[in-house]
Amino acid sequence: MYDLPSYVWALVLIGVIGIPAATSVMLYRGAEVAGLGRRTAAGIAAAAATVFGGWIVASSLLARTGVYHRGIGLGLLAFAVVLLGLLAATRIPTVARILAAPGTPARLAVPHTLRVVGVVFLVVMALGKLPAVFALPAGLGDLAIGLAAPLVARRLAHGGGHAMAVRFNRLGILDLAVAVTIAFLANLNSLAVTPSTEPLTLLPLALVATVAVPLAIALHVVSLRRLHLATHPEPGQPGHPFPNAA
Repeated sequence: MYDLPSYVWALVLIGVIGIPAATSVMLYRGAEVAGLGRRTAAGIAAAAATVFGGWIVASSLLARTGVYHRGIGLGLLAFAVVLLGLLAATRIPTVARILAAPGTPARLAVPHTLRVVGVVFLVVMALGKLPAVFALPAGLGDLAIGLAAPLVARRLAHGGGHAMAVRFNRLGILDLAVAVTIAFLANLNSLAVTPSTEPLTLLPLALVATVAVPLAIALHVVSLRRLHLATHPEPGQPGHPFPNAA
């Protein structure tokens, strides 16, 4: 077990709790824009916060009992299940209506601001607990995305920045994919690194990969989908030259 300082725990929890909380708030605002009313909007936000909170607690218990530490495959399974579950949830009619409301990409960029706490990887590296080959790209990548997020959200909210937003979301996914890949290879001993990436399978860092990362990827995927539809409307969608086409 790695005894990490309390400030490391604080940084991790700010991101792990903050990103889902910000996403819940953005769903509330999206529901209002979609014309669902405040009561429905509050219900959606509360349901999202409950699901996110429940998973944070469950994942914490799994990590505490050493489930993720027993094999990288279990952590990856949790990551994959959460990501697929989040993407599947976007098909729920009410959620789909919220995500189709104007301004969705701007709203979904906001939670990424909290990825600046990815600096925690650099801090843990400085403590000698994580290898630079993982911590540098993961920490610097998250920091860059977190700093860019408010600018992207602002530009989109003012009707511009489409190309910037596409690049932002693609780079955001790439950042996370690189970090996950390096962690996976290091845990398989395919990469000879010192120190090991073992702390990523233990609390509090295990929550990053099982909670924050799948949610961040889902936000990027949904945003890219909405940005694509903004310029390439599907048949039956506003802006398509043949809205009634089959």
